[in-house]
Amino acid sequence: MTVDVADLVRTRSLRPEAIAEAAARRTRRPLLNTSGRLMIVAADHPARGALGVGDRKHAMANRADLLERLCLALSRPGVDGVLATADILDDLLLLGALDGKVVMGSMNRGGLQGASFELDDRFTGHRPEDIERFGFDAGKLLLRIDYDDPGSLTTLESTARAIDDMAARRLPVFVEPFISRRSAEGRLGNDLSAEAVTKSIAIASGLGGTSAYTWLKVPVTENPDDMAEVMATSTLPAVLLGGEVGDDQDGAYEKWRGALQLPTVRGLVVGRSLLYPADGDVAAAVDTAVGLL
Repeated sequence: MTVDVADLVRTRSLRPEAIAEAAARRTRRPLLNTSGRLMIVAADHPARGALGVGDRKHAMANRADLLERLCLALSRPGVDGVLATADILDDLLLLGALDGKVVMGSMNRGGLQGASFELDDRFTGHRPEDIERFGFDAGKLLLRIDYDDPGSLTTLESTARAIDDMAARRLPVFVEPFISRRSAEGRLGNDLSAEAVTKSIAIASGLGGTSAYTWLKVPVTENPDDMAEVMATSTLPAVLLGGEVGDDQDGAYEKWRGALQLPTVRGLVVGRSLLYPADGDVAAAVDTAVGLL
């Protein structure tokens, strides 16, 4: 699909209500297909100011290019849906790309990449009432915990209340937890050791008044062999996240392949590594990931 930006802008300018109308028309489906697996393409990075892909600092800044990549990914067999912020989902609704797909709204994007307040990750994206009103299927939130940063406590509390609000609407919410630390230079990084990922899962699983609608979105540990023990920390259903784009895409596939065999792991939510693969072949990258399921 070639995205006509002028047409999108014309519709947004003259008929903004067309977005809600498209949402109301959208054909819905269950969260999980008959195989019980889930393959979601993620594109909520730009709203947090995270535009880089590998050594390309502004790769995701070209919205038409991003939308075309998303439409191609969503058209591939076995892709269940998309995770994104309202601006991107609104465009995809207008493009008719979300019929029969799982739509996940990104909820907290206030922890801007590189900001001093990055760990005070306010809920500036979809609210539970927005997800319900538009007939979307789930929400996702990011929970980074730094024991030395008081902003993490604010995020913990607001995460718990968001879980409560989603559960009250019987809407699944995917919680992406990390134990995070700042380097001596102030750069924030996520600890992917088995101990840290285990602790983050334990904390995230206990948030809110019920875990009935909570899913986990977790990374593969530094040593993939640790994943079986790590994932034994919780009985919540989980999906694997894709992580940063690297040159060793085959290595990433192998890490996912092993973890996908674990009983609590139900699928993948992957963004930049599939939308911007090193060889540029989005369809092949997506098809390979789907094949792992």
